[in-house]
Amino acid sequence: MDQAEDYLNILSAIEELTIPLDPPVRSFEKSIRSTPLRILISILISSRTRDEVTKGASDRLFQAADTPEKILSLGENKISQLIYPVGFFRQKAKNIIKIAEHLAKTGEEVPSDMEELISLPGVGRKTANLVRSLAFGIPSISVDIHVFRISKRLGWATGDKPEIVEAELRELFPEKSWNSVNQTLVGFGQTICKPVSPSCELCNISDKCNYFQETNNKPGGK
Repeated sequence: MDQAEDYLNILSAIEELTIPLDPPVRSFEKSIRSTPLRILISILISSRTRDEVTKGASDRLFQAADTPEKILSLGENKISQLIYPVGFFRQKAKNIIKIAEHLAKTGEEVPSDMEELISLPGVGRKTANLVRSLAFGIPSISVDIHVFRISKRLGWATGDKPEIVEAELRELFPEKSWNSVNQTLVGFGQTICKPVSPSCELCNISDKCNYFQETNNKPGGK
């Protein structure tokens, strides 16, 4: 078995473990896959917010307005009210208005190009990669806090910045599997491999995990 296949098998094992646990990321991504606009705005407001909270905020916003023009008609204050209590809801409402203004003015669709996406207010590389993956099926690896943490724990990455970890993961996995990396690792991080007190006793890949081996080999370890 070559190394790439080994990594894919680990990813598959993680997915098999977490699917029965119904991690919030799965229902969240399913709920927003109606249009590229909804995907973009929902991912934008998801930053530093639990998926179940983001889903509720996205539902409220897109029930009220589902086009750039309708979003603009709501106004910033109404958008703030609709997406509350997501983190930084006021700043996110400002960015939503600016994005809607841009799309309405130019008549353009949500872009799939990386550079065009990150030129939009509030959209960084993490968000752009997830939009490209979910809205357009473009092979992309979005590195959020879960992907960053778990990649380091497993020894898949050593970088100290998300963009470095992204590049490392792109080297490890074949391009056809990139779109499954984020959802699988996020679901794992939401249910098993949590930031504090991960449930290593429930994990099916602990023999492949540097974090587990290091923790258990320390004096006073588990």
